Amino acid sequence: MPFILIGFVLFVAGGDKVFPGAVGKASIQTRTTMNNFLIGLFPTWQPKTNPYERTEKKLQETEKQK
Repeated sequence: MPFILIGFVLFVAGGDKVFPGAVGKASIQTRTTMNNFLIGLFPTWQPKTNPYERTEKKLQETEKQK
């Protein structure tokens, strides 16, 4: 079982450089699919509030007073 896992990791990591043709393309496609899946697990974080909003308002008020 560990040999199969190690073989799979090596295939995904560098199969496109070692194997020609369709097998190399399958390695690239597998790697791309796994990358997209892992990136999809962690959605982009957006803050719920604007941390600089208060400062920006004060700057605008100061500029208007001038």
